Amino acid sequence: MKNTLTTLFALALILGNSILAHAADITLRVGTLAPKNSLYHRQLMEIGEAWRTVQGGASKYVVYPDGSQGGEAEMARRLRIGQLQSALMSVVGLREIEPSITALQSLPLLFKSWEELDYVREKMRPAMEKKFFDKGFVVLAWGDAGWVRFFSKDAAVRADDYKHMKFFSWGAEKEQQSIMKSLGYTPVPLETADILPAMQTGMINVVPSTPYFALASQIYNTAPHMLEINWAPIVGAMVVTTRAWDAMTPAAQDALRVAGEKAGIQMRAQARREVDEAVEAMKKRGLIVHKPNVQEMQEWNDLAEKLYPRIRGSMVPADTFDEVFTHVRAYRQTQRK
Repeated sequence: MKNTLTTLFALALILGNSILAHAADITLRVGTLAPKNSLYHRQLMEIGEAWRTVQGGASKYVVYPDGSQGGEAEMARRLRIGQLQSALMSVVGLREIEPSITALQSLPLLFKSWEELDYVREKMRPAMEKKFFDKGFVVLAWGDAGWVRFFSKDAAVRADDYKHMKFFSWGAEKEQQSIMKSLGYTPVPLETADILPAMQTGMINVVPSTPYFALASQIYNTAPHMLEINWAPIVGAMVVTTRAWDAMTPAAQDALRVAGEKAGIQMRAQARREVDEAVEAMKKRGLIVHKPNVQEMQEWNDLAEKLYPRIRGSMVPADTFDEVFTHVRAYRQTQRK
């Protein structure tokens, strides 16, 4: 009996160690459109180093930058089927998981400052993260990539100037394309990797883009005119599947959360600084900046007002749309005091 108990105890230890070793051997594959060695790529690598150190074992953390795993809608699909375990995406990809996230990016000219956006995001963050968790994803970091500006081959300042041009539009955003067409604009659905070839062949001649991305991807070389309006912020987040999350040790989960939160703060701070820096760098290389006057800016605001009823309930769920406007009004009220 004594020998039997000793044998069973030894087997239990072996099995326990085997299970722990197996639990430690995790591979996190992370997809992103961010260019290699960019701010976002560097932050992803730092997150991975913090996680891998704590998770231990033979765990691996692999980042696929430059859209090598496809567009953001494709990356969302790969997350669902287990080909990726994590991704840093903008709202374009995140909406494939949880549509209400569009409220932070798809409302043109609503946010007047980064402070407004931060206030609204933090108000909505707990409920938003719960929605993602219910869909099988843990949100690790919230970031943004600057304001969308319009880069075009020909000079344009007024809203009507763009009606004879062809816009790049993300292929997954069919509602946006429908709205644009109804207002007399011409969207051309493509993936991000198709932008430069499409510009060079004349398939498109306007690209809504952040200055940082326009500089990094050299868009401004074929679209040397930039309209200086803060059309909308590009908002993003890093998510990891709950399947991968549950396979981690508790300590590794904590490390990943802490590293993600830190990376999100750094991404937001640096990306916002780089908006003006990128514009100045492109101006030195020939970029021409057009700034609307008061009357022209009013035309853009009027266009946004026309867009809101069309966006509510189509691009942005009605309840989330209303919630964002409520938070924006509350924030502005506090600023008047």
